Amino acid sequence: MKSTILKLILSVFIAFNFSCDSNHSDKEVFIDDLLSKMTLDEKIGQMNQYNGFWDATGPLPNAGYEKNRYDDLRNGMVGSMLNVIGVENVYALQKIAVEETRLGIPLIFGFDVIHGYKTISPIPLGESASWDIKAIEKSARVAAEEAAAAGLNWTFAPMVDIYRDARWGRVMEGAGEDTYLGSVIAAARVKGFQGSDLSDFSTIAACAKHFAAYGFPEAGRDYNTADINKYTLYNNVFPPFKAALDAGVKTFMNSFNTLNEIPATGSKFLQREILKGKWGFDGFVVSDWGSIGEMIPHGYAEDGNHAAELAINAGSDMDMESSLYVTELQSLVKEGKVEEILIDDAARRILGVKYDLGLFENPFKYCDKEREKNVIGSKENQLAALDMAKKSIVLLKNNNQLLPLKKKGQKITLIGHLANDNNSPLGNWRGAADSNTAVTVLEGLEAYGENSITYSKGVDLYYGETNFHSRVNLNHTDKTGFKEAKIAAKFADVVVMVLGEEGFQSGEGRSRTELGLPGLQQELLEEIYKVNKNIVLVLMNGRPLNLTWADKNIPTILETWHLGSQSGNAIAEVIYGNYNPSGKLTMSFPRNVGQSPIYYNYKKTGRPGASSAEVTTSTYADVENSPLYPFGYGLSYTNFDYSELKLSGDKMNRKNMISASINITNSGDFKGKEVVQMYIRDHSGSLARPVKELKGFELIELNPGETKEVVFQIDNSSLTYFTVNDKWESEIGKFSVYIGSNSDVQKNKSFNLTN
Repeated sequence: MKSTILKLILSVFIAFNFSCDSNHSDKEVFIDDLLSKMTLDEKIGQMNQYNGFWDATGPLPNAGYEKNRYDDLRNGMVGSMLNVIGVENVYALQKIAVEETRLGIPLIFGFDVIHGYKTISPIPLGESASWDIKAIEKSARVAAEEAAAAGLNWTFAPMVDIYRDARWGRVMEGAGEDTYLGSVIAAARVKGFQGSDLSDFSTIAACAKHFAAYGFPEAGRDYNTADINKYTLYNNVFPPFKAALDAGVKTFMNSFNTLNEIPATGSKFLQREILKGKWGFDGFVVSDWGSIGEMIPHGYAEDGNHAAELAINAGSDMDMESSLYVTELQSLVKEGKVEEILIDDAARRILGVKYDLGLFENPFKYCDKEREKNVIGSKENQLAALDMAKKSIVLLKNNNQLLPLKKKGQKITLIGHLANDNNSPLGNWRGAADSNTAVTVLEGLEAYGENSITYSKGVDLYYGETNFHSRVNLNHTDKTGFKEAKIAAKFADVVVMVLGEEGFQSGEGRSRTELGLPGLQQELLEEIYKVNKNIVLVLMNGRPLNLTWADKNIPTILETWHLGSQSGNAIAEVIYGNYNPSGKLTMSFPRNVGQSPIYYNYKKTGRPGASSAEVTTSTYADVENSPLYPFGYGLSYTNFDYSELKLSGDKMNRKNMISASINITNSGDFKGKEVVQMYIRDHSGSLARPVKELKGFELIELNPGETKEVVFQIDNSSLTYFTVNDKWESEIGKFSVYIGSNSDVQKNKSFNLTN
């Protein structure tokens, strides 16, 4: 009975909104007219997305499975396809949709354009370390231009999940642990993909994923249950999604995990109540790959028919690859288990995005072979990727100013499998990049300097080829290269060791229970250290690693992530001082895996403590509570001195604001950039409050000896959160402001919020 009433209310609500909207928009009038001509099957067809299932420009396959899907396409039962790339293939399939189906409704073509299409930029976690919002938006713009030139008009990005556990492989795909920074970056990436005019031939629709709480899997294991409370969901998880929506994102993707014991794909709370209800989202929601059918092994759906019923009633508009909508929805409507107005709603949303893309006006607007040839992999795009790569590098340690190295006159021994690997730097989710096309560190060092360079692999990190669908076959036994590497290192002025993860060791399905250097690399590092302590450790990885031994013993450490096509050139420019590193971590690095999940904006317990010597406090017996490297941390070749923080007042109310100011001086010898970060602590509230939260930042550049005043404005919005009253509000009381170079800043000034 309650279910029937809910459906009736929803039907009236949707019908009312349709009638209002269609009176005011050419778009709605067009879609109303089109919907009126569509059969139920054709509406359902718009909700069906298939993976590319044959060579589009070749003969029709004989296999029954593929022939059935081809027939579905010709019969108007396919609304979208994914993983079809290249103008020739896209054109062939679009031609079928437009010329051979009854109504000629164009397809929308999607692809995982995560950090580049053919020209690959750093992984998103690396890009976020730049804290350069304009550069991040530019990176997405380049990716969109290349993807659009290849015939695509939709990307399954950005991933805006907040996460705190380095064991989870997909940390490489997002912007880190902080909600504020994640929200700013989410908006930037949406704007980069979609531009200012989605109907332009160089823009593509973005997709905010994964809705929601996918970044909180138990034990850091991908696809696992997410068990978080309501206030973490609202205060930490939701804001980047809302920021993406406010930036105009056209699609959302739901997540694989359960939330409140319900798979996200079947969650009315997430999709109907929050996203389409309170937030007013008018785009469409796509399932993740097969996630509708996966509600069956979740133990939530009885069978495919039941799964389709649950998904559409919950608000999931497009079915990616489970085929359950196209096989089950018609019977569900006839049986009265699904209201047809929900089918209309989903089809309307999908058609609306196609309209916004300009596909009804020109279905082949993305199919220009000349543009494909000129745009993809262009020199301008490669330069943009190089710029982004340099900005993403984080200097973690530089004792005795070992870096930058001289460009000539030095004997350098370069060691590590990854130092001459032109595939791993592309990282995971590498779009349509050709394998083995990244610039290696060896190539970069040789191109930018005139030193004597001796290369020794030292040890094989892995055996055989790697790809998205297989596990990396790590070497755990063969040390035959150790001896040669030690001999080469012994007489070098400096040793550059490139160690870390192979490109496919992080990403989807790549959870790890250990965070050390994989394979035999840690042992190799320690062996080289015995013969030459003058080591520059260059890390390639897609997640925070356990660097405790290296931090204690190695003088210089560079975090370079997987930097993409221009990896070796970017690293060489930093090593030789052509570029002064300015990156800051967006994920805390743990001292060991036992600290995971670890994050800076934690809440204190009733027995807070910091030292492992303490007993009856919330501490470990064997390691300090603090991370090895905190959120926001990163060094430079120069030094930045911070003056005393000043507040313009010690009181404010909800209608006015106060300013926080500080002077930053470059007291070193190099021109450099600094990310000045402002954190605020709410001392008490209706809910336990974090020790501090990022509320603002500014990226500045200073010449040696130059001083700049940085001013942050603090208003009521800086102090609001989702309170025990289940609404966004500020609460009167004491607040402290911190401004510094990372989240571990201690100096602060306080003020009071009054009525």
